[in-house]
Amino acid sequence: MLHVVIAPDSFKGSLAAHEVAAAIARGVTRAIPDAAIRLCPMADGGEGTLDAVLAAVGARGVRRSLQVRGAAGDMVEADYGLLDSTGDATAVVEAAQVVSITDPHGMAVRIEHRSTEGIGVLIAALLDQGIRRFMIGLGGSSTNDGGCGLLAALGLRMEDADGNAIAPTPAGLAALSRVDAAALDARLAQCELRIMSDVNNPLCGDGGATALFGPQKGVAADAVATLDARLARFGELAEIAVGRRAAGLPGAGAAGGLGFALRLVGGRFSSGADVVAALVGLPEAMVKADWAITGEGRSDAQTLLAKAPFIVARLAAVESVPVTLISGAVDARALPALREHFTGCFGLPHGPATLDACIAGAVSLLEARAEEVARVFAAGMKSTR
Repeated sequence: MLHVVIAPDSFKGSLAAHEVAAAIARGVTRAIPDAAIRLCPMADGGEGTLDAVLAAVGARGVRRSLQVRGAAGDMVEADYGLLDSTGDATAVVEAAQVVSITDPHGMAVRIEHRSTEGIGVLIAALLDQGIRRFMIGLGGSSTNDGGCGLLAALGLRMEDADGNAIAPTPAGLAALSRVDAAALDARLAQCELRIMSDVNNPLCGDGGATALFGPQKGVAADAVATLDARLARFGELAEIAVGRRAAGLPGAGAAGGLGFALRLVGGRFSSGADVVAALVGLPEAMVKADWAITGEGRSDAQTLLAKAPFIVARLAAVESVPVTLISGAVDARALPALREHFTGCFGLPHGPATLDACIAGAVSLLEARAEEVARVFAAGMKSTR
């Protein structure tokens, strides 16, 4: 009997990871009816992390929600999770629930005016509930404020040269002259903050938040240097006020600098995909596997920067399990690098198609692609017997 592990990430803006996994499983079963399939839906800190964690822990977790302000200041219903809610609970916070890059309202506002304040409000509300342990996923954000919004909601004061409070946004940071941490929530010192991300870059510079990820969020090419300088100034003053260095630490540049803010208040960086993989039992599943399948909405060079499919491939390699990549799209320029880790890389469309058509037909496209790949895999197994 063929043992298959199916461990995809979500297809952003289209399907949750468990839906992707189920569709792939149906396709594989059509080709190999007697295959033993184990579903391990993945995430790496971005969209879908909350779903993946709650699915992994089962009855030990509950979903809750709170209304907070999104990136553009409008109210959003943000889901969060509580693990072991009857005892010393851990809160699972997903930044994309508040400031998602797929939120059209947030993205409609210029990035200079988007803020992470709502995430800080959510954390403060959880602190009020007595929560002191947090798992915070940082991917899929629309913001680039260095986490100043989050810190403002938790008591950090940012002032202009006249002592007036500035808006906790990239635009507001243009007037920043002083940072005061006297009112920063003292309860943060009692917290365990586990940051989950697939990004390990610093806050600023050529490899920082603005330069690497700002353009996909709406930062114009001629504004990158200006916004980067604002984050650098904010980082410098905030480090002095808090008394901790964080801007150069791995993950500080995650989620537009939200990683910096959390590391500044004591957060500990983790690979989001590694955390989820352990929760869903992926290392153990690979021990019995003959074949693994993973995927994501779009695979490119960034896939190899600790995103979920790469972590799946790494765990599969430990057990010498071949792993296939089935994604919504695959960047042809990245194929040489991807092939070093995946036995095959496949996109969904069979021919020319619009993005809207692919999103609308994602389930059937996944099933069909998985079936064809499984037929090839099964034929290959027969030829080696």
